[in-house]
Amino acid sequence: MSESYPSSTARLVVGVSGSPGSLTALVRAADEARRRGAELWPVLAWVPPGGELAARRSPAAAVMVPEWERLARERLLDALRDVCGDTGSWLPGQALVARGTPGPALVQIADREDDVIVVGAGRRGLLHRGLGPSVGRYCLAHAGCPVLAVPPSPLQAVLEAAHRRNVLRLRLDTRRLQREFDTVPPGT
Repeated sequence: MSESYPSSTARLVVGVSGSPGSLTALVRAADEARRRGAELWPVLAWVPPGGELAARRSPAAAVMVPEWERLARERLLDALRDVCGDTGSWLPGQALVARGTPGPALVQIADREDDVIVVGAGRRGLLHRGLGPSVGRYCLAHAGCPVLAVPPSPLQAVLEAAHRRNVLRLRLDTRRLQREFDTVPPGT
């Protein structure tokens, strides 16, 4: 990951994890890259299960690293297919799988002034902030380039509410759900 990628074109470095928020960020980054004539660099950062310290302590982890990298690459390709389809009509750029935590990996890759980091800014309540670090907050605090934090799709909250109702085995009001879908602008 410490390699330098010489290019005169601006890059949009977007964090991709496969989550709905990261897919929304990927769509926005692709639109921005087309609009600006920039390269699109989707990045999936991964950490070994149990963290780096556990991986260094376990001799079995060294054997598993290629498999974990393969799984990360597949997850990135699945996310790209979800957004772009199988047509392969991608913008110029490079898809990267980086070993490390997402925030520092994105900041390290987006090392030029004309780069832009694009991250999904999911709904973060007080509980979520206490449980885990925010990639967007890390990038905003440490990046030497602009950071675009993309809010979640309005449909994400509706789908999460439907999922909670399903988990609690509560009746789902499909008419209300349909009204919510109808109020969302096209292309969101």
